[in-house]
This record gives sequence, C-alpha cells and structure tokens, in this order.
Amino acid sequence: MDKMWAGRFSKKLDEKADDFNSSIRFDSRMYAQDIRGSLAHAEMLKKQGIVSAADVALIQQGLKSILTDLDNGVLAIDEKAEDIHMFIEAELTSRIGEAGKRLHTARSRNDQVAVDIRLYLRDKAEEIVALIKDLATVVADKAEENADVIAPGYTHLQRAQPISFGHQLMAYAMMLLRDIGRIRDAVKRMNVSPLGSCALAGTTYPTDRAFTAELLGFDGVTENSIDGVSDRDFCLELMSAFAVLMMHLSRFSEEIILWSSWEFKFIELDDAYTTGSSIMPQKKNSDMAELVRGKTGRVYGNLMALLTTLKGLPLAYNKDMQEDKEAVFDSVDTVVMCLEVFTPMLATMKVLSKNTYKAAQKGFINATDLADYLTKKGMPFRAAYKTVGQIVADCIEKDLVLDTYPLKDYQKYSDLFEEDLYEQISLETCVEKRNSAGGASSASVRKQVAYVKEELKKV
Repeated sequence: MDKMWAGRFSKKLDEKADDFNSSIRFDSRMYAQDIRGSLAHAEMLKKQGIVSAADVALIQQGLKSILTDLDNGVLAIDEKAEDIHMFIEAELTSRIGEAGKRLHTARSRNDQVAVDIRLYLRDKAEEIVALIKDLATVVADKAEENADVIAPGYTHLQRAQPISFGHQLMAYAMMLLRDIGRIRDAVKRMNVSPLGSCALAGTTYPTDRAFTAELLGFDGVTENSIDGVSDRDFCLELMSAFAVLMMHLSRFSEEIILWSSWEFKFIELDDAYTTGSSIMPQKKNSDMAELVRGKTGRVYGNLMALLTTLKGLPLAYNKDMQEDKEAVFDSVDTVVMCLEVFTPMLATMKVLSKNTYKAAQKGFINATDLADYLTKKGMPFRAAYKTVGQIVADCIEKDLVLDTYPLKDYQKYSDLFEEDLYEQISLETCVEKRNSAGGASSASVRKQVAYVKEELKKV
C-alpha cells in the first residue's frame, strides 16, 4: 500500500523503518473515536460548503459501514497500514472512490490524533469512574456491615487505639471519592476540541471549529492551534490521577495481604480470589492483592516515561509524541483490570470478628482511655500518662491486659481508680465514646457511609 504522503519521495520507506514508524498495532483501538471525529468533520465540511453534500453523504455512509464491519469483525485492520487514520481513509476511498479523498480537507493527522485520543480517554475515564464507584459502594457496604466489629487501629504498624473494622474501611472510601474527583477534574480540562488546528497553523478554509466541538460533545475548542496539536497535558493529568488511584489500591492491597496472613487472620479471602502453591498444599495466597500492589509500579512507570518523553520537545508536533499512546493505554488497561478484580475480591471477603477483637484486647490499645480516666478525675495528663505506662509494664510482666488487671493492683498506683474504670476502658466503650465527626464510633461510621453513598450519586 502506497503511503498517503508518498508524493514527495522517490523510493519506498525501508521495511524495518516502516515497521518502526508504524503505530497501527496500538492506535487501532481508537478506530471508533477516529470514525466519530471524521463523521463530525465531514458534517462541518458540508455545512461550510467546503465539500458537496453529495460527497459528504457518501463519506458518512462509508464511514458508518466501516465502523459496523470493524465492530462485527467482518473487517480486519491491516497491520501494514501506518496508523489507524490512514487505514480508515484508505478503506473509505476503496469503498466510495474519489469522494473519500475529500475527507481530509482542512485537517491534519496532527489534529486528528489529538481529537481521537481525547475522545478515547474521555470514554475510558467514564468507564473507570463507574468502576471506582462500584468499588466505593462495596467498601461502604462492607464498612456498614462491620461498623460494630472491634479491631485494633495502628500507627507505625503497632497497635494504637481501638476502632471498628468498618472505620478502617471507610478511610479507603474517602480516598476513592478523591480519586473520582481528580479524574473528573482532568476530564474537564481535557474536554476541548483540537480539531481544526490542522498541522499547527490552522487552515485557510472557512471551517467552523465550534460546530465540530459541539457535535463531539466538547465544551469548546483549543484556543491556540500550536497548543492544540502539541498538548498532551491531559494524558499526564489522567495518568497522574491513575497513579494516585493505584497507590490507594496498593495500600489497601497491603492491608488485605497482612490481614489474611496467619499472623493477623483478620479476614479470609474467597477461594475465587486466591491461589495455592505448587509444593505447599496448605497455602492460600492473596495473589490478586499482590498483583494489584505490583502493577502500581507499572502505572507509576508509564507516567514517568511520558513526562520524560515530553520534557524536551520543541513545538509543535513531533514523532516522539507517538509514544504517548502505549503508556497511557497501558495505564488505562491496568487500572481497569485491577478494579475489575479488586471489587469482587473485597465483596466476597469474610471478616473474622473474633480475631480482630482478640487482637484489640492484647495490644493495650485502651491505655489512652485509662489515662483519660485519671485525667478526668483530676490527675495531670503527664502524671496519668506515666502511671498508665507503669501499669502496662506490670501487665506485660504478669501476662494480663488492662481489662483483667485487678482493681487492688490499680489502686497501688492511685486511689483515683474505682470499680467504674472497667466499664470506661472496655473496648466497646472506647470505640463508642469516639463519636466526634469522622470518629470511630459505630454511629459515626454509619454517618460516613451515608455521606459516601450520597456523594457517589453526585459524581
């Protein structure tokens, strides 16, 4: 197949150079967006009297037939084509003849690919937001189910204070809401049309860029034609949002991996989302969570790769920018894949409440509440802090916990201790007293759940 641009050249491109130059292997996934952009462009050419209505009718009929055939698998994409734009244009011309050659009037592949990738990423961003909403809903449901399940809260991976398991889960729901917001913000800035910028300088034809922008659902047009073809900030913004999302999923995965270990045993993952060992028959590995954690580095790498590619490019379009697609497409695919596995893995996860309760008992995580007990009875906090520290040390030596430490032993340290201390430092009381906004009490957790579910309706 001759290249569309072959007129100026006296010999064919070297075969290896041709393969090196080609992007059809990865940009072919944008065929629907390319045809959508071409249909709008053709409609504008007709409206402005640049191409006849008869030719545009043929062009649009041909484009729609190509789309149908590609969707149905009747038409195979020719991997020898240079890119998806050239493949579709060549196929169109073979189907409708000379009229097909008029489609590229008043545009360039530079603005064509810029509009294609915006359309593609806009579509994918919506898909990813929907998947995040599904996950956030599952997190909120699980949190509500476990709003009364006592568990240890950690700092420095050391047991710190008692919380509910639902409270811990809701922290991730809040992260997911922010992830949706970041993606929505990126799409808002991305949603302007570069079509009509042509190669870099615009065109002498009387085009109507606002018309094509409206047809394609854009909020407006890029205001500078050079920027229109050379901007890839929107790829970076989305990839950055994806990187933060993956960081959240990775942190969540790390907790799931820890929780499912025998050392914690706070949860059990469903068999459908775990694997075994080829040699150790007792193993039940949290491989899906581990893969999500591992694939996070891949999404980070894609972002750094594209930042590095773009950092030294002069204006306007350069062939280096062809490298944007594999990086951003891989990030999209990875995020989608991780969300599609993570959500059902979490939905089928079983919380082992007896184990979380035992862990909370053994960590002296009600020590702060014991110090508060003394403080409320008049002892200065620093003195109370020291007293409780001494009691904890004695408990450790005697293999006791604060709940089982005898009152007579408490009273050796202070006569402020009375029988009511046991109710005040019970794990249930410690959690339920933390009813400040965003706190650990079951009522607060349920408020957080209601808040998240209400916010998800808005996004």
